[in-house]
Amino acid sequence: MTTSTKQAPEPTSVKRPMSGWTKAVIAIVAVLAVLFAGLRLSVLPGLRDLFGTETHDRSGPTLLRSIQDMSRYEAASGNFQVVVDLEKDSRFLPSAIRGTRTLYVGAGTVDAYVDLGKVGEKDVSVNDDRTSATLRLPHAALGKPALDADRSYAVSKQRGLLNRLGDLFSDNPNSERAVQKLAVQHIGEAAKDSELTDRAETNTTSMLEGLLKSLGFKEVKVSYGT
Repeated sequence: MTTSTKQAPEPTSVKRPMSGWTKAVIAIVAVLAVLFAGLRLSVLPGLRDLFGTETHDRSGPTLLRSIQDMSRYEAASGNFQVVVDLEKDSRFLPSAIRGTRTLYVGAGTVDAYVDLGKVGEKDVSVNDDRTSATLRLPHAALGKPALDADRSYAVSKQRGLLNRLGDLFSDNPNSERAVQKLAVQHIGEAAKDSELTDRAETNTTSMLEGLLKSLGFKEVKVSYGT
């Protein structure tokens, strides 16, 4: 007599149908993955331009306001760099609440020139046989410092809480103007303390000696005075 045992049926897993929103989300994620992979690997031509930014120059025409005749001989130019550390604090509030501190690297140039337009007839003398010339020129002067925007930059900016909140509600394009003006001031002071004007007078003398000797003068004397 044999007995048979019945095995219990194995439980079957019930697969729930995927909702339409789930399918849509998966499809969008897949498309974005393909797009960004194409951007990274440069597989899809022109795809980088699709998500890139475009720059449009809508500036108006440049107008010529005036023309000036120049009589200056630019004889020397100095390149300067200064690190500006400008801090502004409130009298009654800590700097963490209200205050700014900007570390700025300013680079610029200062030209030294001799104004030949101030030379009169009494400042130039030539002997009878035109072999010797004596010239008296004004001392070299310094031009205005010019800040180079391509080589100047802000290293760090620290702002208090109130300053940060104020920046959220205002667009201040002149936020770096104070440090820029200070950089120009320091560059101008450094140029005054340098030997830039002396170099300009030396170069002007060499230029005039070479020019006049090429015209037949054998002796050229150049002096400087007010």
